[in-house]
Amino acid sequence: MARKRTVSGKERHSTKYRLITAVILLSLSAVFMVTAAQVPAFAEWYSQTVYPVLVSVIGRIMVIFPFSVVEICLYGLILELIFSVVLSVRKIIRKGGAGNVLYRWFSGVMLTVAILAFLYTVGCGINYHRRSFSQEEGIITSQYTVEDLRQVCVWLTEEVNQRVENVSRDESGVMKLDAPEGSGAVEAMESLGEKYSALQGYYPQPKKIIVSEILSYQGLTGVYSPFTVEANYNGDMTAYNTPFTVCHELSHLRGFMQEQEANFIAFLACAGSERMDFQYSGYLSGWVYCMNALYRADYETWQQVRGLLDEGAEPDLAANNAFWDSYEGMISETADRINDTYLKANGQADGVQSYNRMVDLIVAYYRQG
Repeated sequence: MARKRTVSGKERHSTKYRLITAVILLSLSAVFMVTAAQVPAFAEWYSQTVYPVLVSVIGRIMVIFPFSVVEICLYGLILELIFSVVLSVRKIIRKGGAGNVLYRWFSGVMLTVAILAFLYTVGCGINYHRRSFSQEEGIITSQYTVEDLRQVCVWLTEEVNQRVENVSRDESGVMKLDAPEGSGAVEAMESLGEKYSALQGYYPQPKKIIVSEILSYQGLTGVYSPFTVEANYNGDMTAYNTPFTVCHELSHLRGFMQEQEANFIAFLACAGSERMDFQYSGYLSGWVYCMNALYRADYETWQQVRGLLDEGAEPDLAANNAFWDSYEGMISETADRINDTYLKANGQADGVQSYNRMVDLIVAYYRQG
């Protein structure tokens, strides 16, 4: 018969403290999130005073590591979870006391969840309720016609065509980056900050995910980590996506969490960059979004504008489609539904469709000249 395990006072206290700490952190997270949602002035104050300090301090620490810290932590958490389960089962088999063992294991899991919830709240959750970038900078969207959209698409086509022959390409005609994307993204965002005060501040180097297939299977080009204040991106995708993506993720470090706003900021940053490959990335990405909108609005007009695109850009579009098509499946569909739910839960009512709403901002920007 298995001997009933005696739980030491030290173990009982540690379990109790873990649970108390978890409750405190979860309560603080809930209070901060509810306050941010109900009192917009709090979210605005936080995003302009406290959050920039977090980015400056934590960002400077994380930039010491050349790899994505959050990616390594993710793998570590998975291994720790597996190890803790195996160890707990082993203890139960050898010494009994299943209730006490499971209670301690649960307290550890709860503390981990609470820490992550708190880091998420202070790292991005509150910022979902702040004023948008367009509101901060007075970029006002309004109704527009198919003709207005056509004009914008023609403009973007011309901008892409002017840069097609001025970017490096491989033997297949697909664009290659002229220099490392990290430094180029930081320079582009800092330069944009000189024009828009809301974007001023410290920008750490964006980091390539080591196992980028994790993002590819989810249909993601990049991801911002609120837990480590890192801008991460998919290193396997077609090169023209990279400058636009890294600028998109860096925009989150200014507290602008809405995806359509981040896309628009990335478009502006790339278009205003001194690097031709960044300009090409920004205009071609904006072209894709606006042309997709024109396709849905008026197919015949879309065909006319589509024929104006320089053939030199076709290899990039074809390579991009082929890349994402290779990852289509149940995993990407599930990830898309999860992402849609996440966006809606954070106040973006259109969910995944909000990624396409930057078209409104580009049209407004074009109108303002």
